[in-house]
Amino acid sequence: MNLSPAPFHADLSEGPINSKAWWITTKDKLQLRIAHFPSDQTNGTLARGTVLLFPGRTEYVEKYGRVGMDFAALGYDVLAIDWRGQGLADRMLDEPLTGHVNMFEDYQTDVAAMVEAANKLNLPRPWHLLGHSMGGCIGLRSVYDGLPVESCAFTGPMWGIGMSESLRPAAWVVSWGSSRVGLGHMYTPGTKHDSYVASAPFDDNMLTTDPDGWDYMRRQVLAVPELQLAGPSLQWLHEALVETRDLYRKDSPNLPCLTFLGTNERIVDVPRIYDRMRRWPNSQLVKIYKGEHEVLMESPETRKDIISQLAAHFDRASHTPALSA
Repeated sequence: MNLSPAPFHADLSEGPINSKAWWITTKDKLQLRIAHFPSDQTNGTLARGTVLLFPGRTEYVEKYGRVGMDFAALGYDVLAIDWRGQGLADRMLDEPLTGHVNMFEDYQTDVAAMVEAANKLNLPRPWHLLGHSMGGCIGLRSVYDGLPVESCAFTGPMWGIGMSESLRPAAWVVSWGSSRVGLGHMYTPGTKHDSYVASAPFDDNMLTTDPDGWDYMRRQVLAVPELQLAGPSLQWLHEALVETRDLYRKDSPNLPCLTFLGTNERIVDVPRIYDRMRRWPNSQLVKIYKGEHEVLMESPETRKDIISQLAAHFDRASHTPALSA
């Protein structure tokens, strides 16, 4: 694999010094972007491992600069990715703001390219998975497929899509039928045709209760409009419904798992998360009081507490003595 330098907005990301981004190419010839947030080794300690960070739908690598900084202080490198169809990766439709994928399994092609790049960069082992929202869905499938990690962790994982039970049958029918009549590229009814963070008010937003966390995300997408993504396509919705249904039917992986969930989660299917965690041996579910969907974009104190717990979880899985920040 060839790695070529990619644009990276370090000032907006607020990540570790020497963070870098690269272009990578998938086997189906799409260009994606990855970013490496290196661990802090100024005190002479060796890196403790690498977190493979799988972002959610609409996200991009700069958004995890602060997370990378916190992990760096605890000795962990982070590698994040722009999935196909979002961030600065190749968009899938002529209407670039539509969140679209042809098949959900295509994201596993992105994962394969990311893993190949991590090997090419010789990132420190052991490796661990951290998946947020849609990245939690992609990540769970990756673990079943043999992702080379010692443990996994999730925040607000999309193991089901939050919607009323009365709407669920209609979502199946409309999303399935759209692709059969050539309308899979259309926005899912009820979703916005512009970026949620760029257009929604802070009050009662579904992502974070922290004004600074909201401003951090908003500054990024306003400064670099190419990072923006709007609502999902009907094809994406159908593929997501099929994938989350299929994952639900599987037994839990044989890996240590730590999952964080905001008590005010309003985007993903909360009962599916509770069900999965009940069925996952060697796992723990931590609830973030009054937290919204993006618990890593809550207050700095909340974020650092979560990352401290994540690092301890990764340390235990790799039998590494804990390191204090």
